[in-house]
Amino acid sequence: MPSLPPQPLSPLDGRYRKAVGNLGDFLSEAGLNRARVHVEVEWIAFLTERSMFGSTPLAPEQLAQLRDWAATFGQEEIDRLAEIEAVTQHDVKAVEYLVREQLDRQGLSSIAELTHICCTSEDINNLSYALTIKQAVSEVWQPKLEAVIGELAEQANRYRAVPMMSRTHGQPATPTTLGKELAVFVHRLRRQLQQLDGIEYLGKFSGATGTFAAHLSADPEADWRALASEFVTGLGLTFNPLTTQIESHDWQAELFSRVIHTNRILHNLATDIWSYISIGYFRQIPVAGATGSSTMPHKVNPIRFENAEANLELSNAVLGSLAETLVTSRWQRDLTDSSAQRNIGVGFGHSALALDNLLRGLGQIDAAKEVLAADLDSNWEVLAEAIQTVIRAEVTAGRSDISDPYAALKELTRGRRIGQQELQEFVSGLNIGDDAKQRLLKLTPATYTGVAEALVELI
Repeated sequence: MPSLPPQPLSPLDGRYRKAVGNLGDFLSEAGLNRARVHVEVEWIAFLTERSMFGSTPLAPEQLAQLRDWAATFGQEEIDRLAEIEAVTQHDVKAVEYLVREQLDRQGLSSIAELTHICCTSEDINNLSYALTIKQAVSEVWQPKLEAVIGELAEQANRYRAVPMMSRTHGQPATPTTLGKELAVFVHRLRRQLQQLDGIEYLGKFSGATGTFAAHLSADPEADWRALASEFVTGLGLTFNPLTTQIESHDWQAELFSRVIHTNRILHNLATDIWSYISIGYFRQIPVAGATGSSTMPHKVNPIRFENAEANLELSNAVLGSLAETLVTSRWQRDLTDSSAQRNIGVGFGHSALALDNLLRGLGQIDAAKEVLAADLDSNWEVLAEAIQTVIRAEVTAGRSDISDPYAALKELTRGRRIGQQELQEFVSGLNIGDDAKQRLLKLTPATYTGVAEALVELI
């Protein structure tokens, strides 16, 4: 069989490329290298601005040109890095040499030795990963999550007063409203957003084993802990003062665990909407030209929610593995994290793809109010809860002598369907106060929703 031209191995880089947005700008090898160049350039700027090691501040135009080069990192730099790394067999060293070449082009060879000075590779890597992950979350993944929450909130308000039969254990239960049930997911997901906002993106910059040994050797008088903290926080990160050679990755595990939990809530949303579609509570809006089945022309399949389920599971598998493994590094350093962290984009990519499918799926459904109403009208037995509760209150108030109200309603309703007439005849024959009796006679499954509509206001 003849070989195909080079093809993307991951569907995230092939079939679903458009759906994952520009995550690749950050959580790719090129995105990582762009961040590495940025950190190396900012370290040079930081040192020269403070005249460290006998240097002098760069002229404003020189610094602007250097930063502009780092900011416009593109295909030319990607190709050149590949050439250098083919010789060095070391990715961070290749970045160092790339920066040195740019200094030469700008006539700044005199400060070339400031490139990567006092740094171990992980000083650059950990800051670069923190920057790229932070940008990927804030600029791509979180906006997708917020869009899903926004659509859910809109539908929760639209359907806030639409009564719906609840299902506990899959069986008819005390009615609710469709809007209130969607609002539950809005509330759950917003809590996750609040906790995600509290995640610290940590960075270390303390040398080969976290001791600032090389720094002190080069300049014993400098306050290197304060300088490192200033440099890291200047990049928009939180300084981690106590590490081995690597930043301990605890913040990454915390972030991934929070994303995993968010994914689980989204998975619950996907399965619930799928189930509502299957019993007719939601009708799907056909997409013009789309095919539901290759052989059954009538079908409109809930593929958006099924796709979301699968991708949320894949995302959690990757991020869960990362959260478990990244927090362990043998003694002061091993390289297990190097390969692992290159898959961060895979974990976020599958979650972003799921969010894309959820948003599209939510936009292609509409509440079937007549189905919801018919289901309620077919299950008058759900009012048994209200009836036995009112009777118990009447007994307590001395307006009834009915013994064991729960057992009486259980005998009437358990395991069988009863209609409006039968239930109202039962209520009419009860020995309870007239006010209570009239309240029960006016009650219907569609009106037995408590404060469900008002609860939507909480979102």
